[in-house]
Amino acid sequence: MPGSNEHPGSAGSPDDALGAALADTVRGTGASIGGLYLIEEAEPVLRLVALCGLPVAFTAPWRRLPLSAPVPVADAIHDDTLVSVVGQDDMARRYPRAAAVLPYPFALVAVPLTGVRRPWGGLVLMWPAGRPRRITPRERGHITSSARRMARLLDDAPQPPSLPELPRVVPVDATRHPAQTGLAAADYLERLPEGALALDLEGRVTFITATAARLLGRGADRLLGTRPWQSLSWLDDPVYEDHYRTAVVSRAPVSFTALRPPDQPLTFQLYPDTSGISVRVLPSTEQAGGPPPAGARQPAAAPTGRLYQLVHLAAALTESVTVRDLVALIAHQILPAFGAQGLVLSGVDAGRLKITGYHGYPAEVMERLDALSLDTDLTPAGQVLASGTPAFFADPVELAAGYPRAPQISDKQAWAFLPLIISGRPVGCCILSYAQPHTFTADERAVLTSLSGLIAQALDRARLYDTKLRLVQELQRVLLPRALPRLPGLDVAARYLPAGHGTEVGGDFFDVLRVNDTTAAAVIGDVEGHSVAAAALMGQVRTAIHAHATAGAAPGQVLARTNRLLADLDSDLLVSCLYVHLDLAGRQASFASAGHVPPLLRHARHPARVLDVDPGPLLGIGTGGDYPVTTVPLFPGTTLALYTDGLVELPGTDATRTTTDLAGHLDAADGQDLERLIDRLVRHTTPTGQHNDDIAVLLLRAMSLPDGQT
Repeated sequence: MPGSNEHPGSAGSPDDALGAALADTVRGTGASIGGLYLIEEAEPVLRLVALCGLPVAFTAPWRRLPLSAPVPVADAIHDDTLVSVVGQDDMARRYPRAAAVLPYPFALVAVPLTGVRRPWGGLVLMWPAGRPRRITPRERGHITSSARRMARLLDDAPQPPSLPELPRVVPVDATRHPAQTGLAAADYLERLPEGALALDLEGRVTFITATAARLLGRGADRLLGTRPWQSLSWLDDPVYEDHYRTAVVSRAPVSFTALRPPDQPLTFQLYPDTSGISVRVLPSTEQAGGPPPAGARQPAAAPTGRLYQLVHLAAALTESVTVRDLVALIAHQILPAFGAQGLVLSGVDAGRLKITGYHGYPAEVMERLDALSLDTDLTPAGQVLASGTPAFFADPVELAAGYPRAPQISDKQAWAFLPLIISGRPVGCCILSYAQPHTFTADERAVLTSLSGLIAQALDRARLYDTKLRLVQELQRVLLPRALPRLPGLDVAARYLPAGHGTEVGGDFFDVLRVNDTTAAAVIGDVEGHSVAAAALMGQVRTAIHAHATAGAAPGQVLARTNRLLADLDSDLLVSCLYVHLDLAGRQASFASAGHVPPLLRHARHPARVLDVDPGPLLGIGTGGDYPVTTVPLFPGTTLALYTDGLVELPGTDATRTTTDLAGHLDAADGQDLERLIDRLVRHTTPTGQHNDDIAVLLLRAMSLPDGQT
């Protein structure tokens, strides 16, 4: 074991004593891997502080864990009891997220370190897959007594143990003396017709014979100290590194074949133990005369290494936001990863399975499957939800044995029915299907079972998000005007863009009011925050402005009276607002501002500019504020751009410069259709289409009045 990650303390220090106790426990129990977690009370989290039999690089997802994390060691500490996981299937069923990151055959025990005054942490031990499924009372007693001994060490320590960022690596077996027979062993290996090399647990080459170097096509001096999948380009595929990881974690022999360019297949046989991995390298034609190593795993071909594949899929599932996102993720990433061609994703709704998405099926097939009762006997979906156990069918004959009508629904030839369950609550069912018969290996079953738990959580989150988003969109639609009035002599266009993927109601608003045949009012504003309270206040402000404007109040009075309403409502939220009175017959516009961003003005054949409107206080600050009025000519062809600060106040930019640039774009769009002009202005400030704040834009263009109107 390399010592680069060791942190030796002074003789007899708590760190050294705990490390020695961990190594003794690993040896005494016959475990292949051991880990010691201590509670970091400030967070509180579990910190991995000592490690046996595993490279530090493997521990990245497990170094710091919340005490509430769904992992065996956290459960052991919380329940103050020994937790035993007897294999892949057991791990996939009880801890799907952990199983998805560690899809290897092994058994595991977690036990708490409970001191006299407090719980200190937990001990994790792992064994190869060949270990008996249940621990004996004698083994349980040995493990718990070792945990008590560690807890006593912590109770009696004169100072708290250290909590290093990286765990201390503790050698498990220091009794070997390879130097005594090293030369003889090297001579023996060099005389064999096959190649031999050794890897440490970090995957680096520590020994290689001349035959192995010749077969690999690289000099021994260029391979020593390197990881083969990094120093040999033809082994640079995650699937080969995954074989090494499988050997390290499971401690089981692993065999695989790789093609050395241009046409030489080589067989690699890996034999792991606590100190490293011995590797036999031989041409595959020589292997045909002898059996693979006893117990060796013969992995099915995979496009990528299983570990990285699962970590990637798990991360992607956590990032899916809507049900549509989730269906696309499963169709484009999970189906290819398992060689499947079809997908049906259903959600439980009022005792029925409503199809929320599908892939690889014609629509008429989905019409037959949609809204099936949970107790249906047409397909196994209802049964797997009732039992909570996945069902796998390798061909139509297997499926027809229990569900005679199911194979006739489509032309698919193999199926995996995965129940989607969260805390005992059925969420839905995910069906993966194959165009050809497909035998599901134990690895595939375990991995798909793990993924079903992750898909269930993703589906539940996505459905909740979609429901909330629909409510938000409906509320926003009700609060904003459905259509803008048409007035002679005035062209109007507006746009509202909610912020990103947010599910909170925005506070931006706009409106255009018809006062009489030749007079109109326009308003745009922004209520502080994103919440239902902000939306409700926005509706009240719009109603108040509408009432005061149509009653004939002057622009300053409209804002002053609306401000008094906010004072009466005793709202904690502030509102910025810009009100414009448009006299189309008199050809002038009067502006009153409550702390709102200034509008843009472009007279026909004149440069666009930022209009200097003398602002009054924000609505809601107090009742004594005054709102000055600014009046400008409104000749035919004049364009006014009203907007909220989301259009110009962007992270990392100067709002004044952005506003000036926006005026330049308005200037360059002489005579352009107002809807297209809004597109241009929005693209200028948010070229990627992503924005962190709501955006509202209202464009007004004065036109010539019809004959007879003055």
